[in-house]
Amino acid sequence: MFGLSLAGLTLGGLALLSTGGYAPEAAAGSVAPRFSVLLAGRDIVYCYYRQPCKDQDQRTGLAQPPNTDTVMLVKVDGSQVTVLSIPRDTNVGEFDPQRSRAEQKVNSQYFSGGPEALLRAAETITGEPVRSYVIVRTDYVERVIDALGGLDVTVPEGGIEWVDQAAGVNLKLAPGEHHLNGKDAALFLRVRKGFGDDYGRIDHQKQALTQLAARLRSAQGLAALPTILGGIGNGVETNLDPNLLTAMRPFLPQMKLSFATLPTDPIPGTFNLAVNRERLAAVWGDAGAQAPTPTALPDVRVRIEDASGAKLGLTLQRALKALGYAQVSTVTIPESREASQVFTQDAVTEATFLAGALNLPRLQGERFPVGPREIGIYLTADARDHLPALARMRDAFAAAGAPDLTAPTQPTTETP
Repeated sequence: MFGLSLAGLTLGGLALLSTGGYAPEAAAGSVAPRFSVLLAGRDIVYCYYRQPCKDQDQRTGLAQPPNTDTVMLVKVDGSQVTVLSIPRDTNVGEFDPQRSRAEQKVNSQYFSGGPEALLRAAETITGEPVRSYVIVRTDYVERVIDALGGLDVTVPEGGIEWVDQAAGVNLKLAPGEHHLNGKDAALFLRVRKGFGDDYGRIDHQKQALTQLAARLRSAQGLAALPTILGGIGNGVETNLDPNLLTAMRPFLPQMKLSFATLPTDPIPGTFNLAVNRERLAAVWGDAGAQAPTPTALPDVRVRIEDASGAKLGLTLQRALKALGYAQVSTVTIPESREASQVFTQDAVTEATFLAGALNLPRLQGERFPVGPREIGIYLTADARDHLPALARMRDAFAAAGAPDLTAPTQPTTETP
């Protein structure tokens, strides 16, 4: 866990925002793991109506083939973990009008050719070599989420209802905050209704993974390792060396997460998507993962969503304005137990800098509720522990007789 060090406190704001905190260092002599792995989620296969096949690896006699609608490329470099989500309709290579459109999509490669075919497809799509894969079944995801204590989610307006009698699915969630067990959480991560489309689903999967990854750094996360490792051969298909997870353990407390979505363009006359390599270079790899140092005053808008329950948003707003962020607004919303995070659609470099300064995960996606050149900072209940300096700064302003920044208003916007 990390704290936030804020220096140069004045009535006008802060002169400096820098990282700090109390995360333990990796043990001396620890060798930083460096590897890439393809992570995919596959469906449970059914042989009859509402009856899963006894052999979950069979390829014939199925009522429905097991697509991999969730596909992610994960790059680990010590404590830096970057994740690229690949939309399920992404075309593998150049589109061929003479071939079936469905068989050219990335989500069909696993069923047609196994994990190696999916691995080759990911290499073709991203242009990067990938040697390892981890294919997980839905039931394994359920067990891991239960072992990590469940999943806290916010259901959008309109709620979520997914009923599929053939698959035994009956998920009904009202708008608002929910704490889900493993079974319901796994369904929530697969549903698109309420989130618009596949891009919306990808974005809320990133938010869930951010929360679960944070728990890996806790005592509860360490206790869950037997469940995580126990999935190999029982819900997990992989060629990844299991010793790599052990090698990562010293670096988990310092883990820095960055998420991005593969940029694509529609292929006319189809539902298939073509990779946009120019945009890919901007959101993925070194350009999108490493925290830069701005060379000029930031020209982005920042919107803080304060769900901390401790009125920390306006304090952070004052700090950012003192650093030169001219367009900062804050809205106070009900307290949330989700993970604090920084998110954007296109202001990747600036979002990466802010995420690094605050020691929060950075999420880039296509459907996050921000506009062009805008960054969102979502402060939740965990900010009270992760960013204790904000509370100290808030109290210092109050003691100094500064205007009351903690008065509840909804929304609250401060202009230059």
